[in-house]
Amino acid sequence: MKRNPTKCTVRLRKHEERNEWYLYIEAYPVYVNDDPHPKRIREYLNRSISTPIFNKSAVARTNGMKKTYQPRRDVNGVIMCRTEIDNESCLYADKRRSQLQHDYDNASLFTDTEVEQAQQLERSRQDFISYFDRITISNHLTASSAIVVNWRRVSTLLKQYTKKSPLPFGRINTKLLEDFKRFLLTAPQGGKKSGTISQTTASTYFSIVKAALKQAFIDEYLTIDLAAKVKNIPPNNVRRNYLTESELNLLASTPCDMPVLKRAALFSALTGLRHCDIQKLRWSEIQKDGDSFRLNFTQQKTKNVEYMPISKQAYSLCGTPQDPDRLVFEDLTDAAWISKPLKRWLDAAGITRKITFHCFRHTFATLQLANGTDIYTVSKMLGHTNVKTTQIYAKVVNEKKEQAANAIKIASL
Repeated sequence: MKRNPTKCTVRLRKHEERNEWYLYIEAYPVYVNDDPHPKRIREYLNRSISTPIFNKSAVARTNGMKKTYQPRRDVNGVIMCRTEIDNESCLYADKRRSQLQHDYDNASLFTDTEVEQAQQLERSRQDFISYFDRITISNHLTASSAIVVNWRRVSTLLKQYTKKSPLPFGRINTKLLEDFKRFLLTAPQGGKKSGTISQTTASTYFSIVKAALKQAFIDEYLTIDLAAKVKNIPPNNVRRNYLTESELNLLASTPCDMPVLKRAALFSALTGLRHCDIQKLRWSEIQKDGDSFRLNFTQQKTKNVEYMPISKQAYSLCGTPQDPDRLVFEDLTDAAWISKPLKRWLDAAGITRKITFHCFRHTFATLQLANGTDIYTVSKMLGHTNVKTTQIYAKVVNEKKEQAANAIKIASL
């Protein structure tokens, strides 16, 4: 069935109390989806006039005893008024009417497939970097500051790569992504740091780009899931320093000039918690369940809620219970301020290897695996979102097993 074309018209609506008329645009007939019944669509412009000129020979409608008239229009169909400011409002309304009419006229010329193709073409011209900046904000409203910082750093590197030019979605393909991977491997460090970023950092940054590409595919800016077609940059096999059980016992018996640091470090070794989570831990997040204890807290890094049982030894390191809102490890300073007292404590215990506070978390993971805890349980206790992250500790344990296997030698064989 042939459908009549949609016509857009600027109309007036009288204010019920004031001598004032609202401007609006009426479109009719409008067919929505496959509905055969036409609709009348109105768009109000948030503009009003008070001096329209009416054509007394053109009656609009009769409401009881009251007649209303059509507004007088010029040769271009624009409503005429007595004041310049009202005439400008009517010109604005007609310009908007013209835009809507153009949209309706074009929509009627194309099939649904052609419209979708036109929309996809328009999306392909959008700037990926601007889109990347938008989802950095919208997709990470509850994410940790560390995650947002990494996304913003990747945005800066994308702009360096394109020399501050836009990067339309239509230009992105596997060849460009492989080229960007090579750029990341020689990309400069941020801030005042000199040199290039590490391969592990480059791997993290490219994973962020792939996450953005995956979201762009979901949002239909891309017709191909490019994130699935390109491999990530493999991270370097970084050695995870950790303490042996005997070294832990040695530290436990060695005085530290910052007692809260000693308690927090040993607590990390017994629970696997990061420094940021220990620093923010409150008494309300420690729950007693019969004779055992568990933590119910939100990870600062991932914002995931964690339920973790802890040992009685770990609970004893927390000290005397206080008000629920008080911090468990009060006066524990930021990680940047504990390196020197930590080194003094390690030196006093005779441990000369480079050990940071984070190494106590590595110690927890390595000793758990060495003592037979399965990798999936360790992964959950560490709060890892992917078990592959935990597998780095399993490599350390396997190396120790190989050393143990070769430790016994028979001279005559």
